[in-house]
Amino acid sequence: MNVKSRAKVGAAVLGAAALGVGVMSTPASADYSTPPWRALAGVGSDTTQYVVNGLGEVAVDAAGNKIIGSWDAVPPTGATTTITPKDPATSPHCANIVRPNGSSAGIDRLNAEVADTTTSDCVDFARSSRGPSTAGTNLTFIPFGKDAVTYATDLGSTLPTNLTTAQLASIYKTCTYLDAAGATQTVSKALLPQSGSGTRTYWLTSIGVTEAQIATAKAAGCVDDTVQEHDGTAIASGTQIMPMSVAQWLAQGKGLTNVPNRRGESRLRSIEGTAPTTGTGTAIELNPNFFFSRDVYNVVPTTKITGATADATLVRAFVGATSQVCANIATTKTYGFGDLSADTGASSCGDTNLTGNR
Repeated sequence: MNVKSRAKVGAAVLGAAALGVGVMSTPASADYSTPPWRALAGVGSDTTQYVVNGLGEVAVDAAGNKIIGSWDAVPPTGATTTITPKDPATSPHCANIVRPNGSSAGIDRLNAEVADTTTSDCVDFARSSRGPSTAGTNLTFIPFGKDAVTYATDLGSTLPTNLTTAQLASIYKTCTYLDAAGATQTVSKALLPQSGSGTRTYWLTSIGVTEAQIATAKAAGCVDDTVQEHDGTAIASGTQIMPMSVAQWLAQGKGLTNVPNRRGESRLRSIEGTAPTTGTGTAIELNPNFFFSRDVYNVVPTTKITGATADATLVRAFVGATSQVCANIATTKTYGFGDLSADTGASSCGDTNLTGNR
């Protein structure tokens, strides 16, 4: 087992986050639709739903058949609140199951599949924007891209465009912070994704705030944790703040046909003087050395990728540098995520060293 935090402290990068990106096109696949059902069904993280949808259009078996079917955390326009990830003609128990919303919900569903040995699996993998939270070997967390998380505010916000970790921690505990002159300033609302969100877990860990402190702040009216993650339209005033995936924000601004733009007037801000993006215009991309950077994962049952019980299709899709997901790094980068090739050890794409039970 290998449970670890992926937070990294990067060197300072000059410049503020750019405000827009160019328009690109890609095959439409907003939520996987059936029939036909693909060999692998995945659920979970909002952060990586669009990039895995995109990878589902290019990841194929030896005969050229698409093998990844990925279901969004929340139903896209026109979709249902439930999903049928496997053909109900052969797997009737997979019809109209609850759509998992978030990394933990997806991992929980996958764990339920592992525990149920009497029926065929409905879910083969879970998307996750966090690593393991519980030690063990039941699940393997396979990294495939680099993301970062920063805070976002409204375009016309009166809040600073750069805050320290200590200021962010204070905001999420009390909705106040000390400015450079030592004066107390107020934030009207600190927004946070729902419980079970990998981004929520990563953000709170990164700024050093506990769930108990969030519960106190929520009771005081400071924190609102009912918003869907990475939905910039939830920022309703110039004195509100929320965490945001840098890759998601970038992808939403590219005009990709399978990525709805939920940014509203949100803008990514700097932390400790470091900007979350580099470049400008169509060359804007995630800053791999940003203050809070993380790997993102596809999670699979460990027994399905090793030994006699290995699933060849699952292995082909996710395991190793030559897997279909890792071989299509250009698609991953199109959706705003960074390349893991500069990393070493367990952070390289397709690596299977990182395990846990949840």
